[in-house]
Amino acid sequence: MSGVQGDATVEQTDVGSYFVANYPPFSAWKPEGINDAHAALSEPSRTEGPGGRVEGRPLGLYLHIPFCRKRCHFCYFRVYTDKNAREVENYLDLVAREWELYASQPAVAGRKFNFVYFGGGTPSFLSTRQLQGLMGRLNAGGAWSEAEEITFECEPGTLSEAKLAAIREMGVTRLSLGVENFDDRILEINGRAHRTPEIGRAYAQARKLGFPQINIDLIAGMLGETDANWQQCIERTLALEPDSVTIYQMELPYNTTISGDLHKQGGQFNEPVAGWATKRRWVQDAFSALERAGYHVGSAYTAVKNPSTAKFVYRDRLWEGADLLGLGVASFGHINGVHVQNVDTWPNYEDAINRGEIPLGRGYRPSDEERMIREFVLQLKRGANRPPYFAQKYGVDVLGRFKDALDSLAAEGYLAERSADRIALTREGLMRVDVLLPRFFLPEHSNIRYT
Repeated sequence: MSGVQGDATVEQTDVGSYFVANYPPFSAWKPEGINDAHAALSEPSRTEGPGGRVEGRPLGLYLHIPFCRKRCHFCYFRVYTDKNAREVENYLDLVAREWELYASQPAVAGRKFNFVYFGGGTPSFLSTRQLQGLMGRLNAGGAWSEAEEITFECEPGTLSEAKLAAIREMGVTRLSLGVENFDDRILEINGRAHRTPEIGRAYAQARKLGFPQINIDLIAGMLGETDANWQQCIERTLALEPDSVTIYQMELPYNTTISGDLHKQGGQFNEPVAGWATKRRWVQDAFSALERAGYHVGSAYTAVKNPSTAKFVYRDRLWEGADLLGLGVASFGHINGVHVQNVDTWPNYEDAINRGEIPLGRGYRPSDEERMIREFVLQLKRGANRPPYFAQKYGVDVLGRFKDALDSLAAEGYLAERSADRIALTREGLMRVDVLLPRFFLPEHSNIRYT
């Protein structure tokens, strides 16, 4: 469970989940929750809170493209590196058919997507022809013609100017480059497929094509990383002047190659994994340098150059309770207040769609209190949240409801503000926010495995 990883008293990066992406924890979601998911899909869209049905809650689309040239040693997602062109085409057909199954459900029918996210895996692994074919089927009828944001994840080595031009023509507004590090040796020992020259080439081509927002991903704490290397990463990032920068502190969930290697005698990885204090310091160093260059820190992981133009709609809408359709093997979603996840193997995913069934694997219907907690903790990852939001939406005084947890944050020096209008973390609190969040969980969720 995330309650130990990154704690002030546990500085070693041990195996286990750290990043809080949802609530209740995924381990609480069960196959029997699929019945709740089907019930939610059979109803028109309704509000997240107790105020009855309304139209207009945002709907998002997440597409999982599970193909990669190589599997990174720190990766914990469902990805494949051994699929041929025919298998890839088959998967894309399954995803399009899954969308068609969803499109006829009362909770989805007739609604436009407010945001779209192509994640992976590596969406840019697909050929230009494959991308155009998939997008044509998914956007038939203009399903995302009014989307505020379309994000597309890329691995620099899979990009060409022609492919980038096609991605831009498809309406992508936020291009996210998985740079992770600017040192070829570190990229190699962590299992990354791209190399430094491909970063510069892809970035220059994307800038030339006029993408509205280019984001760069970095990871603090990769195998072999040093203070000198991290400083170089900061300098190289500043030189590129991306619209936004996302920085993750590397964790080691149970199903990564590195995690498995830690339990072996004489494993393949001889490089140390940085401790949490070091990773927090590196992220803080990066944020400080970015702020000196005019960037604004928008969450525990992001800095943006211009907050009025560089946004992350996908994140903000989800953290405020938007609906999300997750297409593809193992994808997560949220519909009419119910958490859902697809089956997590390719054969089961394919079999379900061939039977004409939405390929759900598990679900969970959170209570109003659980949904309130979910939004409270996720929004706190931006560094602050607003008590009036929760009073209006859920009828809850969060200052009173979470008094003990907030008192503990204040006593430990992690709370910068606690007022009727705003709850805010200190920068030190923001750097370790994921390990602080479980103190807001219900007791039954505070000591269970996160995933």
